[in-house]
Amino acid sequence: MHIELDDDLIAQVDALSGPRGRSAFVRTAVERAVQLERRWTVLESAGGVIADHGHDWDDDPAAWVRGQRRPDPRRAG
Repeated sequence: MHIELDDDLIAQVDALSGPRGRSAFVRTAVERAVQLERRWTVLESAGGVIADHGHDWDDDPAAWVRGQRRPDPRRAG
C-alpha cells in the first residue's frame, strides 16, 4: 500500500506520535475510521425500522420513559 500525505499533515502526525510512531498512529487512525464508517452504515440501515405510530409511548413519551425507569430497583432516585 502506498499512501501520500502532505508535509504539513506528516509534521502533525510526527508531533503527536514521534517519527518512529507513524505507522502505529496511521494504523490506529485507519482502524478508527473503519469502525466509524461501519457504525454509520449500521445506524443508517436501522433508520425507519420502527413504525411511526402504534406504540405505548405515542401519547406521552416522557411519561412512558419515567414509567420504564421507576420499577427498576437498580435506579437511584
